[in-house]
Amino acid sequence: MNHATRAVTDWLAASHDAPAQARREFDAGIALLRTGTRFEAVRLPAPVVHAAAGGEDPDAVAAYLADALPGGAVIHDAYGVGVWYYALVPPGTYTHWRTPGVECLRPGTWLGVPRVERTARPGPYWSLPPRAVGSLCAAQAVADLVALGQHGLSQPPTSERTP
Repeated sequence: MNHATRAVTDWLAASHDAPAQARREFDAGIALLRTGTRFEAVRLPAPVVHAAAGGEDPDAVAAYLADALPGGAVIHDAYGVGVWYYALVPPGTYTHWRTPGVECLRPGTWLGVPRVERTARPGPYWSLPPRAVGSLCAAQAVADLVALGQHGLSQPPTSERTP
């Protein structure tokens, strides 16, 4: 693990009551971290993210997220029935979050956070990995992404006609 990855791991682990335990969990792949101290998280339905990104291809979604949320970090969790993305946002976002249809997790919520190097399936992974300590998405940029995705979902599908 290089110095930058170690620094980000330590920063994330510090959101746990027992940072050493969080580091051990990261060694196993995923740590359960509490939101509210270092970061909060906005839970984004995959259809909203995919509509904003213009498709579902993981590489294209990652490229879109890097452009739309520069300097931020986003987890993709494709387990279970629902498919979610979690945009890490600054502490205090929950108090001011007013974007309809998308939840900012309440401070103190436990979130499964993959180790920093995990950038592909299986399991939860970083679609947009944190590159430095404090890599957080601007809440307004996340709200803008949601608005774009929700607008895209509300549009009727287009059909191409051939003469």
